[in-house]
Amino acid sequence: MPRRPSAEVSTPQRKRSPKATGQVPLSWDGPGLLAGVDEAGRGPLAGPVVAAAVILDDRRPIRGLADSKKLSAARREALYDEIRAKALCCSVAQATVAEIDSLNILQATMLAMKRAVDGLRLLPGKVWVDGNRLPPVAVLAEAIVKGDDKVPAISAASILAKVTRDRLMTELDAAHPGYGFAKHKGYGTAVHLAALNNLGPTEHHRRSFAPVAAACAGELARQAVVQSAVLAPECKP
Repeated sequence: MPRRPSAEVSTPQRKRSPKATGQVPLSWDGPGLLAGVDEAGRGPLAGPVVAAAVILDDRRPIRGLADSKKLSAARREALYDEIRAKALCCSVAQATVAEIDSLNILQATMLAMKRAVDGLRLLPGKVWVDGNRLPPVAVLAEAIVKGDDKVPAISAASILAKVTRDRLMTELDAAHPGYGFAKHKGYGTAVHLAALNNLGPTEHHRRSFAPVAAACAGELARQAVVQSAVLAPECKP
């Protein structure tokens, strides 16, 4: 009898894309849990940048997951509670204003994402990250542009990060009335910029961001004027 041909087993090849950002796209995905990662708060002038990592439970689907920016605040809050209740595990982390100013906002965001992944109770087999850059995580990872609109786990992470950060900024509003943190969440709106110029920056403002740096310079100039006015009478002959 003719011998039955044996099956060929091919080893997947790793292909690096040009100008790779650290991602190694593979033609296969290894077994294991899949985690979605996203951030909130890269653009604001104040407050931390927050990241979340979520491993969803396929047996407990969550309807209505989407990019957090496309959801109403009430819908985000409802989904936040459902994600917390149904996900296999999730983790939320942040990088502080001091870290943002010392590292720059991109590296601080990567740090917050890494902390979120490291904080997961379960070890994922792969991590999907929203955007085109990857944090330095110790597992297989893939960056997905507009992933918060395409991958449910990333959508869930974006919701957790957004709701967590919005709550932090509401707390800052109570501690620092007059800046409007509860409404603009630290973004550079006209109201926020006017408050910066009138009240000066708080310790929660990112001094590495140009509008805050300008407000700091203006505050120093005002203090110099006040000090010179106080000392002026002593200088008269």
